[in-house]
Amino acid sequence: MFNNYQELFTQQLWLAPVIAIVALWTLTWKGLALYRAGANRSVAWFVVLLVFNTLGILEILYYFVFSKKPQTALPPQA
Repeated sequence: MFNNYQELFTQQLWLAPVIAIVALWTLTWKGLALYRAGANRSVAWFVVLLVFNTLGILEILYYFVFSKKPQTALPPQA
């Protein structure tokens, strides 16, 4: 098999870009979901999203299904 990580990456050149793309994908969705969970003051969701790594699946579900959209301030009516 592979004796060390350097040998793995030199023999499997496709692996480094795949890892970089997956990391960027996960980091983007995790950041969006954590921001929304913090804005909604949802401590339980914030902790779950922070602890578990699901390659963005749980984060996407939270962002689009489970979370409420942050309320925007309405201009005062005259």
